[in-house]
Amino acid sequence: MDSNAYENRHVHQVYDQIASHFSSTRYKPWPIVERFLTALSDGSVGLDIGCGNGKYLAVNPRISIIASDRSENLVNIAAKHQCHSTIVADNLNLPHPNSFFDFAISIAVIHHLSTPARRIEALSAILDTLRPPARAQGGEAASLAHGGRALVFVWALEQKSSRRGWGEGDEQDVMVPWIMKQKNSEGTAEESKTFNRYYHLYRRGELERDIDEAGGIVVESGYEKDNWWAIAERRLSNGT
Repeated sequence: MDSNAYENRHVHQVYDQIASHFSSTRYKPWPIVERFLTALSDGSVGLDIGCGNGKYLAVNPRISIIASDRSENLVNIAAKHQCHSTIVADNLNLPHPNSFFDFAISIAVIHHLSTPARRIEALSAILDTLRPPARAQGGEAASLAHGGRALVFVWALEQKSSRRGWGEGDEQDVMVPWIMKQKNSEGTAEESKTFNRYYHLYRRGELERDIDEAGGIVVESGYEKDNWWAIAERRLSNGT
């Protein structure tokens, strides 16, 4: 099975089936994402790539967000947030202009891509949408103006203190179950159905290396509640 078919089976189809139940468990913004969005300048325009149910669209009413997800059912839920655009789109085939946006967020998305090359390609696609950094006249490093910035979150391998208990030495490519209870065909009792989702668990430093390979520079990074995160911008090219 090729990577695209594998992800379709173990990621995309799963989220379309569990969309409503998944959305009901995702309502509180993560602090670092909230901080990133509320710190943006008024009028900033950006992207939420892999928006899920759109829980971040209402965090800062002074910015505009185009939200996208591969799951049509999740996009339909996200569309309930007014004053923002929501579309179905694949991270590897984004329909946005390059070098245009002030910011982008990718929260718990990149780890669903099943090969290193596809994860780096997805990060590159995100970085390509951002305004590039620019030098003021004279070309001095001190006069470098930063461009658009992206915030990326991925699941961490280092989760020894969590209920999952993963850590150094464990497999990085795993199936994570989602258990959904539903009425049986007679509607008389609840039965459970398990959906397995593919994840690549990032080890310390791996996200930063992938961003570098994708043509980005990490501005800030860290660990929060079983996730590695990084804020990145595009690398300044010689022709910029």
